[in-house]
Amino acid sequence: MPHSTFNRTGTLLKLELRHDWLKIVLWLTGLVGLMAAAAAKFGGIYGTQKEMATIATTLKTPAMVSLLGPFTAKPPYTTALIYGGEMMVFMGLFTVMMNIHLAVHATRSQEESGLTELMLARSVGRQAPLLAAMLELVIVNGLGGVLEALGLQAAQMPGASANGNWLFGLGLAAFGLMFGSFSLLFAQLASTSRGALMLSYGFLGLVFIARMGTDVQNPDLTWWTIFGWIEKMELYTNNNWWPVLLMLVGAVVGGAGAVALAARRDLGAGLITPKPGRKRASVFLQGPLSLLARVNRTSTIVWLLGMALLGASYGSIFGTVGDLVKTNPVLGKVLGGAAVTAANRAVVLAMANKLAVIFVGVATIPAVIMILSLNRDEQKGLLTLMQAKPIGRLRLALTTAGYGLVVGSATFIAAIWGMAAAGQQSMTITITLARFMRSFVGYWPALLVVCGLAMLLAGLLPKWQTVIWIVPIYGVISLYLGPLMDLPKWALKLSPYGWVNDVPVAAINWGTFGWMTALGVVLMALGLWAYRRRDLLMN
Repeated sequence: MPHSTFNRTGTLLKLELRHDWLKIVLWLTGLVGLMAAAAAKFGGIYGTQKEMATIATTLKTPAMVSLLGPFTAKPPYTTALIYGGEMMVFMGLFTVMMNIHLAVHATRSQEESGLTELMLARSVGRQAPLLAAMLELVIVNGLGGVLEALGLQAAQMPGASANGNWLFGLGLAAFGLMFGSFSLLFAQLASTSRGALMLSYGFLGLVFIARMGTDVQNPDLTWWTIFGWIEKMELYTNNNWWPVLLMLVGAVVGGAGAVALAARRDLGAGLITPKPGRKRASVFLQGPLSLLARVNRTSTIVWLLGMALLGASYGSIFGTVGDLVKTNPVLGKVLGGAAVTAANRAVVLAMANKLAVIFVGVATIPAVIMILSLNRDEQKGLLTLMQAKPIGRLRLALTTAGYGLVVGSATFIAAIWGMAAAGQQSMTITITLARFMRSFVGYWPALLVVCGLAMLLAGLLPKWQTVIWIVPIYGVISLYLGPLMDLPKWALKLSPYGWVNDVPVAAINWGTFGWMTALGVVLMALGLWAYRRRDLLMN
């Protein structure tokens, strides 16, 4: 390629960093702060061998292996070993999410908005925006990895070593960079930012589910899942740096593939060409709701199928999780048949409660994306034609928010249904679908509250609407790791999800259901009112 292909990459990199500085600071503050705070907390929680032996036994159960990866450390245990076993997969997941959003925004989103075309008109090389995005990912991940390692060093966990701390931080950096490069590649295939996000998250979901299955059934096969490479670093034991090298090779392969594909496509287009539309509009396209459903039908179907598959993947291991006799034959002889059945049911329902937190957190994503798209589409001029028609702004906003809430609710139901269907096939005990559906009914008001907050920000503070992502992220983290980190109850209740009781283990708390539903409706109404009264956003 000629040298001019990458002309003024440095200038674009500076612009990208200047534009994304707040987003980068928020992401790194959250990731580094979570790691350092958890490391400091673990020393007080797991300070004795008895406490560490208890949590190690829990981490070795199939349920925890599917969620956090296999815990292979041998006694005597240390705080650092417990920390690595609990945090690595979880932190890797959020690091990947950061890289997906940065990569897609720096490439496909800017191209979609017309900014890339303007930049290329100013003596900028054809591939310079892509190279600048790659360099931004390198800088962000490198900085994050160093800060995470320094945070672990400052925490001074018992059993930690400088080698293990730096492997943890730099391993996360390489892991995020690898998935970020894959997102750059997917951005060349898709013709829209929404499509690039779908491909990126679809790939992430595929390899994560593959990792979950191999970890439970045959950990040796986890090497082939890509996501499982992060588990093979053997933190604070052998401190294996080879997976980091594999991740860096993966990042290079993904980046090279993105460059090669970018050279083969037209500006503003993806290599996956959308099908040509109909010459005449369908009779069903009579209003904003039908248009919204038509435009988003592919993403909606993907979310529904993906969540059903995610639920089924976890439900398929209920037969292993809920079989205490298989894992502890002595326990079966001591308790007897009826007691063992009750214990197995309790274990499965407790895991279903944890999975419900994950499901509602993930289901929040399509709902909030849809609500926030109201302002993004307005800025891009996509709503101009509808706004010129006799379609009120209130109707447009209500349709968008309502559709988002319906999609989020439907994906949540799909995950619960998939979990229940697969679980009933794999278990020897009987747990009805109605019992599992307690999770949906119990957590749905929290989903409504988050959507209401998103609509309120979209209507009142559109420039700050992306701040809403803090709510579901914190909610999942606090409920997912809260018991392991011994978080106080007030910290859990900083998120709407933290007010829900232990469904489906317990019965639905209808009092909480009522006031949270009312709160969600009020927040949604205030957001719609604010959107109707504010000025239009100009591109």
